[in-house]
Amino acid sequence: MAELAVAVVEAGSDVNTAGNPTEVAMAYLQDETTDGEIPNLNLGELDLTTDEFILDEVDIHIQANLEDDLVKEALKTGVDLRQYSKQVETELQRIEQASIKDYIKESQNIALLHNQITACDSILERMEGMLSGFQSDLSSISSEIQTLQQQSVSMNVRLKNRQAVRSHLSQLVDELVVPGTMISTILDSPVTEQEFLEQLHELNNKINFAKELSFRETLACSDIQDIVDRLKLKAVSKIREFILQKIYSFRKPMTNYQIPQNTLLKYRFFYQFLLANERTVAKEIRDEYVDTMSKIYYSYFKSYSGRLLKVQYEEVADKDDLMGVEDTAKKGFFSKPSLKSRNTIFTVGQRGAILSPAELEGPILVPHTAQRGDSRYPYETLFRSQHYALLDNGCREFLFLSDFFMVTGNSAFDLFNSIMGKTLSMFLKSMSTYVSDCYDSIAVFLCIHIILRFRAITAKRNIPALDKYWEAVLELLWPRFELILELNIISIRNTDPQKLGVLDTRPHYITRRYAEFSSAIVSINQTFPNERTNTLLGQLQIEVENFVLKMAAEFPSRRDQLIFLINNYDMLLSVLMERAADDSKEVEGFQQLLLARTQEFIEEILSPPFGGMIAFVKEAEALLEKGQLDRLKNEEARITQLIRGFSSTWKQSVESMSQDVMRSFTNFKNGTSIIQGALTQLIQYYHGFHKVLNQPSFRSLAVRSELINLHHLMVEVKKHKPNF
Repeated sequence: MAELAVAVVEAGSDVNTAGNPTEVAMAYLQDETTDGEIPNLNLGELDLTTDEFILDEVDIHIQANLEDDLVKEALKTGVDLRQYSKQVETELQRIEQASIKDYIKESQNIALLHNQITACDSILERMEGMLSGFQSDLSSISSEIQTLQQQSVSMNVRLKNRQAVRSHLSQLVDELVVPGTMISTILDSPVTEQEFLEQLHELNNKINFAKELSFRETLACSDIQDIVDRLKLKAVSKIREFILQKIYSFRKPMTNYQIPQNTLLKYRFFYQFLLANERTVAKEIRDEYVDTMSKIYYSYFKSYSGRLLKVQYEEVADKDDLMGVEDTAKKGFFSKPSLKSRNTIFTVGQRGAILSPAELEGPILVPHTAQRGDSRYPYETLFRSQHYALLDNGCREFLFLSDFFMVTGNSAFDLFNSIMGKTLSMFLKSMSTYVSDCYDSIAVFLCIHIILRFRAITAKRNIPALDKYWEAVLELLWPRFELILELNIISIRNTDPQKLGVLDTRPHYITRRYAEFSSAIVSINQTFPNERTNTLLGQLQIEVENFVLKMAAEFPSRRDQLIFLINNYDMLLSVLMERAADDSKEVEGFQQLLLARTQEFIEEILSPPFGGMIAFVKEAEALLEKGQLDRLKNEEARITQLIRGFSSTWKQSVESMSQDVMRSFTNFKNGTSIIQGALTQLIQYYHGFHKVLNQPSFRSLAVRSELINLHHLMVEVKKHKPNF
């Protein structure tokens, strides 16, 4: 049937040449039917007539066919197999013919489908060719892209290399080219113009670049070397003339040299240019500046110091103006008159204000103004003014040198000393002369603390240039201060009380000198404590205490001795506590001495009017502690006398004692305190008297009823307390 279908299809393909395909197929079928003969079929392996059929295999096939359901059904029903086989064969032929008719019926569609398939094949073949062409094109494009990428990378590398070379070459060319603007500006423009300064910077860069190229032996360097050298010489000449002119302007009288200094700082690059390109000229300018400023500072400070001395106090302390020297000491015929009051030497007064920040860094003194106003000043004020001027000018000069001449460290110190050294030596020499003959210890001590504070100011400003000078000044002042202090200690130690005039219980003038001096030194020394000073003050205090005791010993009665001691200790404390701290060593020492002598004096003034009662109380309390109070049983007469005597005289005694105390002490506050202490002590003794008489040994005494009530006594005593 397949061959037939193919034949039909092939016949259909010739429709256009052999007529209608349906008619041709029908004619073919009629021919087969008319013949009535079935063509021989080639059954192959199923052909039972062949000689090659193997019986064993036939038996297997028969057995297999017997297993078929249709065969089983036919055998069961008893159908004739041959008849049934023919029926099946007839049915197959009928189906085959029907199938052929279907194929013939659909022959046009099949032919059309065949044509479409053929057309599709041709189209697909063309598309395959196109796609193959595209594939080959894409492969070639990919290779071209890779090639382009490689070329791009290569071109990028070349571009970078060329740019790098171009930057170096352009810089080289720019540095090698000397523009006309630079030449005209260096030759013609004044050095003070900004354009000249800018072109000088450019010229300096070209000079440095030319030096660098000369080391590399670059041939292009020789083309500009001559022009650059001539421009350098011209610039050096103009800068030298400008700077020297400014330095010479310092020498004009009444010139404020700080103004040209500020101008030079504005053009500090000029010196840097000279130092880099013409060291000989730079050294000439530096030497000229050092010589000029050294003379200016020396002349200024010498003149200023000389004029300051003209406004110093005419009266100054000498070797006889010591703490232990009596006011009535006589001098020789040729000696100069003594100070009006030696107390001013040992009193700081308003002199200590010089250390306050407002005074310490205040304006310096103007001598001719002070002379016109007939003003006079102590040495420390002149010292402060002189050294503040030195500090101010020294700091400014050191900063100028470091900035303009570009020096640091030891080089800066050496340059500063070459300018200020002569002036500083003059200061030290004049100070040494003054100190060698100075006996004003407070002035020297104030000068020491002025220097200590000025040293702190320079350290705060980070200007170490004057550090060595400060140390040198302190090395002059400290030994002198210690020497004056030791002379005062010796003068007090060697004082003869019998040569100091009439005895008086009021505070002694030597004690007051010490109090004023000690309080001044202690108050000044608090900011910058010095152990050596504290040690010397301790020695001075010991000598003053010994002196007070020696003076007290000159009084015949113990009462007067105690009054003298209390008055002096009280005065010492009053003066010290005005300036020194309450917990200072000096204050604590004199407080203990005052307390001990005050307690002794209270016992001394209570003894005359109330001595019998006090003695009885002390004796009875001692026996009471030992359990021997019965030994006083026979003292009834004594006790009666004490009770009645106290009751009758205590008011008059207290009044008299109060008046006597207030007359004896110069400090009313101190006198009031002593009276209050004495009355308190009296009440305590009378309270003790009550306690003793309340003991069993004395309870039977009839005189106990005459005792004054303790509370009543306290009320009455309060009426006698003075109020100041």
